[in-house]
Amino acid sequence: MHRRIIAPGALAAATLLLAIPASAASHTPGAPGIGDPYYPYYGNGGYDVSHYDLRLQYRPATDELAGTATIQARTTQDLSRFDLDFLLDVSEVRVNGAKAAFATSGEHELQITPKTPLAKGTPITVVVRYSGVPSTKKAYGFSTWHRTPDGAVAADEPEAAWWWFPSNDHPLDKATYDVSVAVPDGTQAISNGTLQSTTSRLGWTRYNWRQNKPQATYLATLALGKFDITTGTSDGGIPVVNAYSKDLGDNDGAARASVERTGELVDWLTRYFGPYPFGSAGGYVPNTTTGYALETQTRVFYSPKQFANGSNTSVVVHELAHQWYGDSVSLKGWKDIWINEGFARYAQWLWSEHEGEGTTQELADYVYASHPADDPFWKVAPGDPGPENQFDAAVYDRGALAIQALRDEIGDDAFFAVLKGWPQDHAYGNASVADFRKYAEQVSGKSLSTLFDTWLFQPAKPAAPAARGATIARQADAPAQPKSWKRIEATNDVHGG
Repeated sequence: MHRRIIAPGALAAATLLLAIPASAASHTPGAPGIGDPYYPYYGNGGYDVSHYDLRLQYRPATDELAGTATIQARTTQDLSRFDLDFLLDVSEVRVNGAKAAFATSGEHELQITPKTPLAKGTPITVVVRYSGVPSTKKAYGFSTWHRTPDGAVAADEPEAAWWWFPSNDHPLDKATYDVSVAVPDGTQAISNGTLQSTTSRLGWTRYNWRQNKPQATYLATLALGKFDITTGTSDGGIPVVNAYSKDLGDNDGAARASVERTGELVDWLTRYFGPYPFGSAGGYVPNTTTGYALETQTRVFYSPKQFANGSNTSVVVHELAHQWYGDSVSLKGWKDIWINEGFARYAQWLWSEHEGEGTTQELADYVYASHPADDPFWKVAPGDPGPENQFDAAVYDRGALAIQALRDEIGDDAFFAVLKGWPQDHAYGNASVADFRKYAEQVSGKSLSTLFDTWLFQPAKPAAPAARGATIARQADAPAQPKSWKRIEATNDVHGG
């Protein structure tokens, strides 16, 4: 993943105010960032998006992408100007039907000045016409547009949208999506949600995808290439769409043996997390050189490398768990990443127990014993790891240890009530680590501030619970490695490059 902190710049605004008419003096520019300290310029202030309509055309031979984005939003302040996060070349912008002035700024800001200032609470329709070659664009020295032998993929965290559509790029501003993509006949376009229709004309096929539940921008995905697409329905009634590049080589069998179990695994996860929050599920495996997987909403991205050693249901469980923890309930700020990754890792522990390859307690004991007190592992605070450690192994493994400690503290009845109730209580919204602690306290009736501080925030190895510590101390050797551990450990870089 790409994690950058950009030092905010400063502009002298006093002289600019002299040029603003008195009638518009109360209208001010929206901030060029939504206010996340990990990524100061990600997202924007002054408006809230409700829907993205993206009408695109892509030429795989040249990587040329052309599009029109129609964005439905509402202003949250008296607004003279606002930004979108975007990198491609813009030819025209309209706000509520009128042409608007636009300019680029910084690494990825598209500044838009509407013809007339906008009052707080105004519904706005923003139309952006654009084109470009995404693979030639970089911000902060990197690109998250991944070329493949027959097309390209947009899937990355915490940023991917800039390379294919203008957006308010932060999880706090979730929206619904219509993504319509025309590609040459023989090429497919895959995105989130459900495939509404396809049409063919004059050598081009258009795929129309719809995501009807709120979705964070980094969870929007686009895959363009030649795929073998499979469809089905889980026993629980969830439609499943999976896709595999036709040139996966030796990884093809293992990829299918893993991803084709999506429907089964979604149904299994509902036992712990409650009803599946979306109208479809699935995953795709393009022929990329990347190594990670990503929980792109309803249509998970998997690198072929995830299946280089054979089938890997553990990574599928991890990414599907995110559909509840991360996608439906999204983080408020990137510091809250534990709510995403700790629970996706714990789902892998639950799957290990289901498969008879190590219980959650055995995995917790093994992880705890594997890291001595002076291990840097304990210096990372999963509850606020900093942008440089956002996807560190400790966020996953120490994060899952914290969840096991919570289970030990409040007991199984309350614990599983929390696990299932949280995604329903906060469905399609945003939440923080503090929000989760309050919810767990409400359900369990216990004060949990000390436990959360110890396991998620203190830069030191917590003391083992007395009874379990005594058990470990009596063992001649460290706890045996659970059978599932190697497979779970292999997903420590699931969000690495």
